Amino acid sequence: MTAPNEFLRALLDAGILRLKRCKHGPMMFFAGDTHIGRSLDLYGEHSEPEIALFRQYLRPGMIAVDVGANIGTHAVCFAQSVGPSGRVLAFEPQDVLHQVLCGNAALNHCRNITAEHKALGAQTGSVIVPFLDYAREGNFGALELGAWTQGDTVPITTLDSYALDACHLIKIDVEGMERDVLEGARSTIARHQPLLYVENNRRERSQALIAWLLANHYRPYWHLPPLFNPKNFFGETKNVFDITISANMLCVPKSKPSRVEGLKEITSPTDRWYVD
Repeated sequence: MTAPNEFLRALLDAGILRLKRCKHGPMMFFAGDTHIGRSLDLYGEHSEPEIALFRQYLRPGMIAVDVGANIGTHAVCFAQSVGPSGRVLAFEPQDVLHQVLCGNAALNHCRNITAEHKALGAQTGSVIVPFLDYAREGNFGALELGAWTQGDTVPITTLDSYALDACHLIKIDVEGMERDVLEGARSTIARHQPLLYVENNRRERSQALIAWLLANHYRPYWHLPPLFNPKNFFGETKNVFDITISANMLCVPKSKPSRVEGLKEITSPTDRWYVD
């Protein structure tokens, strides 16, 4: 597939921030972002295998939660899938990323996205989020919180505090703090039994994370899509991400039988996707 020049050309190139027509609508992104921004810039999409997976489950009227929403590539697609009668609750603790998230929601007319400048955790409190230089090159979504002493003080809340009337999907991508988010969502998960999509790329935390899911009556499956999609929207054949994958788990509640095809089930906390 060869994309028209109008799609490849930036609608806005302010040096730091760019805007392009992408697969799921116009998206702003940071020119120096080596992960999400680079993918949108070169391919017109980001994590498309994940989006395709979510669209198998999301329906109009559903409620989806995006924890670690970054600039909104997933939140916008969630909003399109659940439609005006549905709702997306998106959390992003980095203030600048949260601003771009809000901008992308507006650009795509996603009035059903509620974007919160907060972190989710096991209990209420606050966390220091360092001030990053978004004009420089970096993977801004890979920031791990908890050890910083200078920066922006951002509130931590729990998903349970929102007392959601319904919840159908929770996506969690919080750089090693996934189990804390799950702990703070115990009541929500027990009451609504949503589908969970949880990042699991911290080897030292993997066993505890899997054990939590198994103990709380979920059947997790490895979902390991490559960052490069050869059938990308812009038709770009060059793979700048090489063999890099995204390590996640699709977690299905045992109370809601569902067929999961093509993914390997995780049956023990010692199961792993990697080879030493």
